[in-house]
Amino acid sequence: MFEIGNSLREARIRQQLDFPELEQSTKIRAKYLRALEDERFELLPAHTYIKGFLRSYADTLGLDGGLYVDEYNSRFVIGEDEVQVHARRVPAARRRKSERRESSMVLLALTLIGVFTALVIAAWRFGEAEDPGVRGLQPNVPTETAAGPTAKPAPLGIARVEIVSRRGGSYVVVRRRSQAAKKPLYEGTIEAGQKQRFTGEVLWLYVVRPKNVIVKVNGNRVKLGAAVEHQGLFLTARGVFAADPA
Repeated sequence: MFEIGNSLREARIRQQLDFPELEQSTKIRAKYLRALEDERFELLPAHTYIKGFLRSYADTLGLDGGLYVDEYNSRFVIGEDEVQVHARRVPAARRRKSERRESSMVLLALTLIGVFTALVIAAWRFGEAEDPGVRGLQPNVPTETAAGPTAKPAPLGIARVEIVSRRGGSYVVVRRRSQAAKKPLYEGTIEAGQKQRFTGEVLWLYVVRPKNVIVKVNGNRVKLGAAVEHQGLFLTARGVFAADPA
């Protein structure tokens, strides 16, 4: 009986070979070569692989590969039935404890991912502030009559707005409901011959050089006053209103 691992290691060191070089010549991964030298056979896939690796590694080092396979069989293989490799194995209790710890970490990670996802969805759904009230328009609130509160006024309806540039370019900003809205529906220069269309219950319009554009609401051309390039105009299906100065 001889020590398989030490014998392999001594042969490698004596020939001044390193693992990367041996990995290329044997086609066996370096971590498996180290496992053979350390007799950590439990790190290798199965008996068949272990014996094949032993033979190839020993032959590459100029040793008798068959002798190493026979020594391995005598110590770790009983007859034709291969038994579980037990050399330097981690105790079962410690292994079970490690597996439970890994399972707990995976469960914790999945829980944290779920909580983070829920927070992102909630922020996306509820993080938008409500549109500020439109300054210059009467809010929809119930009114009192002798018979009691009445229903809310009818909705303003949908305004279909078309802006066409007939001359030079005009800088245009369109927002939904208010000049204080966070993100404009459109902001840029409409060049001559171009047009933009928008729909909404209340749209706020700001135009630089309004004489260069034609604005229609639900097919009807509207007259743009000086307010459109100062505080802007509200465009609705019922009419056009100058916005209060911000």
